[in-house]
Amino acid sequence: MRKGARAAVIGSVFAVMVGGAGYGAYNVVTSISGGGSTGGGGPAAVKTGPPSGAEVKETSRAFFAAWEKGDAAEAAALTNYASSAEGLLAGYRDDAHLTDVKITPRAASGARVPFSVKATVSYDGKRKPFAYDSELTVVRGETTGKALVGWKPSVLHPDLKDGDTLVTGESASPAIEAVDRNNVVLTKEKYPSLGPILDALREKYGDTAGGTPGVELSIRHGGEGSGDTTLVTLAKGRAGKLRTTLSANAQAAAEKAVTQYAESSVVAVKPSTGEVLAVANHRSDGFNAAFLGKLAPGSTMKIISAATLIDNGITTANGPAPCTPTGVWQSQTFHNLKGMQPQENATLSDSFARSCNTAFVNYADSVKVDSLTNEAQQRFGLGQNNWKTGIESFDGSVPASGGPDTAANMIGQGQVQMNPLNMASVTATAMTGVFRQPVIVPRSLDQRELATAKGLSSGTVAQLRAMMNRTAVSGTAAPVMSALGGSIGAKTGSAEVDGQARSNSWFTGYRNDVAAAAMTQEGGHGGQAAGPIVAAVLRTGG
Repeated sequence: MRKGARAAVIGSVFAVMVGGAGYGAYNVVTSISGGGSTGGGGPAAVKTGPPSGAEVKETSRAFFAAWEKGDAAEAAALTNYASSAEGLLAGYRDDAHLTDVKITPRAASGARVPFSVKATVSYDGKRKPFAYDSELTVVRGETTGKALVGWKPSVLHPDLKDGDTLVTGESASPAIEAVDRNNVVLTKEKYPSLGPILDALREKYGDTAGGTPGVELSIRHGGEGSGDTTLVTLAKGRAGKLRTTLSANAQAAAEKAVTQYAESSVVAVKPSTGEVLAVANHRSDGFNAAFLGKLAPGSTMKIISAATLIDNGITTANGPAPCTPTGVWQSQTFHNLKGMQPQENATLSDSFARSCNTAFVNYADSVKVDSLTNEAQQRFGLGQNNWKTGIESFDGSVPASGGPDTAANMIGQGQVQMNPLNMASVTATAMTGVFRQPVIVPRSLDQRELATAKGLSSGTVAQLRAMMNRTAVSGTAAPVMSALGGSIGAKTGSAEVDGQARSNSWFTGYRNDVAAAAMTQEGGHGGQAAGPIVAAVLRTGG
C-alpha cells in the first residue's frame, strides 16, 4: 500500500513450503494461553479430551464478541496462539479499516463452528460493505486445559495464509487489463486459475502498464512475486493494458481440463516462439504449481535421457536398449511397471514407446555422473536458475548425482525436479531442436535477458520426434493421443513419491506448433489423468 499504510503480518506457528508435494501446510502447535489456577490442595486438575458442546459454544461466543467490539487483546487471549492472533486482529481494525463488524455463527459440527461476517470498510471518506463466510475450530489447550480457538489466519478470512497482510489504502500497483495474444481480455472470473498469475503480473508490471492506482481492501501475500488479492474496491483507478502471450482458446480448454482431476496443473507453449499459450492449476491452495512446482517427473524425463544417450554416442533410436526384467545399479534394483514383458532385443525406440525403465537404468554405467546434467543445462536450458518468464518460475533441476541416483535420475526419479512448464519446454526443444525460453509476457515489454542453450542437432531431433510419434500412435500415449490429427508426439510418466498411495501422473506431448505438459498428484499412470488434460489442450490447436 502507498500513503504509508501500516501492515500487520499474519502469523501461524510454522508454515512448511514443500516444492512439488503439499506446496504448503500448517503444522500448528497448541501453545500456552493463560495460567492454571491453584488452590490450597495443589494444582487444579487440567481438563483433557475434546471440548464439550457447551465449551465450544461459550468459547466461540466470547471470541466473536471481542472481535466485534475490536478488542484484539481480549479476542487473541481466547486463542491458542495469542501473539500471532493479536497482530492480525489489530490489523483487521487499524490497517484494513474494518468497522461495524457483525458475526453470525451457524450450527456447530462438533468442535467446528462456521460463521458469517458482515462489516464495513471505511477509508478516506469512502465506505463499502464487506461480507464473507469462514469457520473456526475450538481445541483443548495442552497446558491449561482451557477451551480455545485453534488459531490460523483463515479464521479471520478464508483466503488468508501465513505471512499475509490485510490492508486498505491506495493499491500497491495500478490495476491491469490483461489481454491474450489476440486482444481478448483475461479475467480471473472467466479463467479462475489465472487469478494468482494476474495478481503477480499486476505487481510486476502495474506501474509500467499505464494505469493509475485505486483504493482497495486487499490481501498482500507474503510470498515473493505473489502480488495482492483485491477483496473490495472503494475507488477505481485506471487499468493499464498488459499484453500476454496466452491464448484465450487454449486457456479455456486448460481451465476445463484441470477441473476434472484434483491437484492438477498444465502448461502449453508454442515451440516456434517459446510463448506460453495456457497455464492452469486446479488446487485448493492457489499455488501456481504449473510454474513453481518441484516434483520428480517420472518417465517424461526419458526424453532428456534418450537425447543424452544419442548425443554421447552410446546408442541410437534404432540401436540396442534391452528391456530386462530388472535393472541393478550400485546395489539398487529397479523394476518396470507391473505386467511389462521383458524384451531382450529391444531398440531404444521400442523401450521408449513402452516406457521401459530398465532399458535406461542399464545404461547408467555408460554415462558420466554429470552427463544428464550437462544435457539438461546445455541443450534444454534447464537447471541454471535464469529463466525470466515474466513471473516467478522454477527452471527445473537435474543435479549431477552419484550412487544409485545416477540411474534413478535417468527415469525421472532420484533428485530430478520438474514442473509442467519445464516439461512443456523440453518437448518444444525436442521437436524443434531449439531451446526458446518460455515467456508469458513478451520480452519487448521490458527488454529482459532470456536464458539460452545450444539446443539439439537435427539428427537427434529426428530420432526424438520419431520415438515420441511412435509413443503417441502405438505406445503408452496412444489411448489419448492417437485420435489427434496433424504432427503428434508424446511421452507418459508416473513418479512414485514417499508417503503417497498412488504415483503422480505426468504426460507431455505436442501437436503441430503446440507443446503441452501436465501433472496430477496421485493421479496414477501418465495416461490416466495427465494425458487427457494434455490432449484436451492440444485439441484446441493453440
